[in-house]
Amino acid sequence: MNIESFIWGICDDVLRGLFKQHEYGDVILPFLVLRRLDCVQEEHKDEVVKLYNGLKDKFDDPSDIIHTKLGINFSNHSRYDLRRLVNEPSKLNENLYEYLRSFSPNVQDIVQNFGLQKHIEKLEENDSLYILVEKFSEVDLHPSKVDNHLMGSIFEELLRKFSEMSNETSGEHYTPRDIVSLLVSLVFSPEIDKLSKPNRIVSLYDPCCGTGGMLTVGKDWIQENISKDIEVNMFGQELNPQTYSICKSDFLITNEQPENIKLGNTLSKDGYQDSNRKFDYMICNPPYGVSWKKDEKYVKNESKELDGRFSVGTPRTSDGQLLFLQHMISKMEPSGSRIGVVFNGSPMFTGDSGSGESEIRKWIIENDWLETIVQLPIRMFFNTGITTYLWVVTNKKSSNRRGKIQLIDGSNLYKSMRKNLGEKSNEITNEHKEEILKTYERFEENDISKIFDNKYFCYTKVQVEQPLVEDGKEIKLKSGKPKPDSKLRDHERIPYSISIEEYFENEVKPHLPNSWMDRSKDKVGYEIGFVKEFYKFQKLKNTNEIKNELKLIEEEISSLKI
Repeated sequence: MNIESFIWGICDDVLRGLFKQHEYGDVILPFLVLRRLDCVQEEHKDEVVKLYNGLKDKFDDPSDIIHTKLGINFSNHSRYDLRRLVNEPSKLNENLYEYLRSFSPNVQDIVQNFGLQKHIEKLEENDSLYILVEKFSEVDLHPSKVDNHLMGSIFEELLRKFSEMSNETSGEHYTPRDIVSLLVSLVFSPEIDKLSKPNRIVSLYDPCCGTGGMLTVGKDWIQENISKDIEVNMFGQELNPQTYSICKSDFLITNEQPENIKLGNTLSKDGYQDSNRKFDYMICNPPYGVSWKKDEKYVKNESKELDGRFSVGTPRTSDGQLLFLQHMISKMEPSGSRIGVVFNGSPMFTGDSGSGESEIRKWIIENDWLETIVQLPIRMFFNTGITTYLWVVTNKKSSNRRGKIQLIDGSNLYKSMRKNLGEKSNEITNEHKEEILKTYERFEENDISKIFDNKYFCYTKVQVEQPLVEDGKEIKLKSGKPKPDSKLRDHERIPYSISIEEYFENEVKPHLPNSWMDRSKDKVGYEIGFVKEFYKFQKLKNTNEIKNELKLIEEEISSLKI
């Protein structure tokens, strides 16, 4: 059975006219999760019911005992599942609520965060509940039929489409797997020797984990490319209750640790603050250009704390990308961690010297944490065609990379897709990924790789003054120095590699002979002008070439039969 066709069939047959399109996901997604849980626990169902009935009078909640005895992570002690519910249509509503209440506590959290009750009531009132439950009861979602990768992709694709229906930003939920695959390769490939040692246990964290897709790809990369014996403990936090529930249910089904997934806003309430937890590896695709105004109070308060996550500075409230990077840096192990994050272009250049953004870049670069930035092709995401970048940040650079930053231009390494998925029309093939990875590992300059000293991206913003002139005379201060004319005040951004005095004498003085620098107003800034470093001049076509091309086009048009 094609699961996606099955789902859209339910939307057409059951939900259309009863729910608005943007509400479809509120019904479909929780029932998908419930049916998958049913399929996983089906072989233990009768044993669970029997054990529960034998223990319920002895313990307030015998779930843990049942789970230990049967070697399972969750259970439902009612005699119902979706398939058995349809056998008693006259009591469907009553039995469905009994079924939902009978899940073990670790599933109750999932059910509650879906907020399913009001939708069940609406379905019941409109005589549609039975047909919905019946349809879901017929589909087999056992992992042996639909593996976890496929199920994860189905959830992500549905979230994308439901988000489009509601005009939400699907990029907040779903990072294309080709991008995730490249990102985790950049994060983990330098660690192969280290991770190959026996009895390795590592932690992997995503502060915007969505359905958990990036975490799963990261774990799979380690176990497939290095060793299946490596224990990878995954951690995450997710703001959206719906995607949180999907992620947590997947962890239950795959025998991961669902308690490692926290619900809440990472910026305003760090789910791991109390434990002061650090992580070996971190990957993330934070939302682009999303305001953090509602979190401003919490973020600003923490920025005033000397050891706070945001003490070095805060970006403008219209874009919180750099806040997530600051958060991840605060989670680095003193012994060394590696971070991979997906950004748009603004974290590289937004903000003048002295601004929050520039101060954050300064902090990262001067601590020698920024290792690599890779430019991706355009039209790689489902919700936007903008250019995006992969940042690799670490506090354990190899000796040959210390004090240096590598920029890799992967903008032309892509394959056009046969069919667009939203805005996504390009994909990175395995061959392209391998080329980027080898370019990164070789750490050499070529057409798509440039290597710079950290200070290359540093500049000093110098205030240039000119004298105030009234009636043809310069106005003097009490000190005898010329009084500056604020209307003529200007600034020069001088690269770190150039002497400020020489620059002023050569570039400013010839044009403004009476000017001077107020060095007390110097501000140091950092900016990464990625595009300019790979710019190649293309000679413009001459007039005759253009005329000939136009003539050929006209001839082609004339030859067409209308």
